[in-house]
Formats: sequence, C-alpha cells, structure tokens
Amino acid sequence: MKDLREFHRRDFIKATAGAAVALSPILARIAAAADAGIKIGVIGSGHVGSAIGKVWATAGHPVMFASRNLDHDKQLAAGIGANASAGTPAEAAAFGEVLLLAVPYGALPELGKALAPAIKGKVIIDACNPFPNRDGEIANRARDEGVGKVSSELLPGARIVRAFNAIGAADMGAAHEQPGKVGMPIVGEDKQAIEIASALILEVGYVPVLVGGLDRGRYLMPGTPLSGEHSPEEIRKIVAAL
Repeated sequence: MKDLREFHRRDFIKATAGAAVALSPILARIAAAADAGIKIGVIGSGHVGSAIGKVWATAGHPVMFASRNLDHDKQLAAGIGANASAGTPAEAAAFGEVLLLAVPYGALPELGKALAPAIKGKVIIDACNPFPNRDGEIANRARDEGVGKVSSELLPGARIVRAFNAIGAADMGAAHEQPGKVGMPIVGEDKQAIEIASALILEVGYVPVLVGGLDRGRYLMPGTPLSGEHSPEEIRKIVAAL
C-alpha cells in the first residue's frame, strides 16, 4: 500500500500546487499521507460502502462502518482488521471528519433529519442513487429536479460532493490495484470539499474528474452517458457534449 499512497500523494500535490487558498488541516494531512489518516464515517455498508471503506482503512484511515445492521458492520470491521470499527449511523456521523453515504436514496430524508446536527459543515461524499422502484416518490423528485439539488436539501448544511454514482460496485474494491486508469466523474460546489473528496477518490484508485456543480448530478447515475468505466479524457469528451 505504501507505493499506492506515494502515487496518490504525488498526484494530489501536483493537482493542488499553486492553489490560491491554503490547504485545510484535512487536506494537508492527506497531501502528506500522514500515518494517522483522517477519520471517515461510512454510512451504508453494502457493496459500495464496504468496498470503498475497506480500501481507505487499508490505506491507513480510521473508518467506522454503520448501517441498520450493527452486527453485520461489526463482522465487516472485524474482517478488515486494523483501522476499521462499527457503530450506529449517529456514531459514524459524529466520528467522521469526512462521511461517505452509500444508502438507498429513499433513506436520505429520514437520515438527513436524524443526523442534521452532526453533518453540518462536514464533507459528505454522496454515493446514493435514486431508483423509483426501490425508493419511491423521493427518487422521482430527485430525477425530475436533479439529484444533486435534492441531496443538498435532504442533507442541510453538509458540503456535498457526489461521486461513486456512475460506476458499478463490482470493481470498486480493486481499482487501487491499477490506479490512475479509470476516471471518476464528480460534482460539487464547495472547492475545498471537492479537493478533499478528490484526494480520497485517488486513494481508491480512480482519477477524479469534476463535471460541474451539483446541478449536473443528474448525469452521475446509471443509464446516463457518464455511466460505466471511462478514462479521464473520455469523461471530459462526454461532458463537453452534454
């Protein structure tokens, strides 16, 4: 994992060199690949959350997994070992300096209300996709109004970056084995949140490609031109034609 972290550090420093704003403490620690890592709360420990969280824990970040099934999360954390723990969604939200949400979209209204005090001001990587057959009316609304806009309303005060939405979960846990080949389209409004999320996405093995603001979140879903695996350059060409 050391070579992988060296790759990410070089890429991240290159990407942020000459930035007009000073790095936040979190960004500085990622850029330095600090041994202590940053605390990450993963809420939703299905295929996406477990795969990404495992990579981050292996890279040295303390990761707390949470879902509606605490026993499952304890087993998951035990299987990962060092740096992995389990808790309730409220505990994970309080624990994480950065949060990954990978839950069914239909759970976001209730989750956003329950976690409102804990998520205010935090960077949230939103990996949730709306599927009407599964998630009901909120999914229809997200697809009609734009999933990025609706996510920001359901998670008030959070600094949202949508990512891990357009690529299938099957290979997410293995992307770090051949890093830098596949692009990861992302959207967001907060510059520093985008930089923090981008650094963590690099650690998973993907090259983050900013597609635009949250209004472009509608393109980060299965069935859109950006779905599936594309090189960073291919993503930029697709975005130019949207």
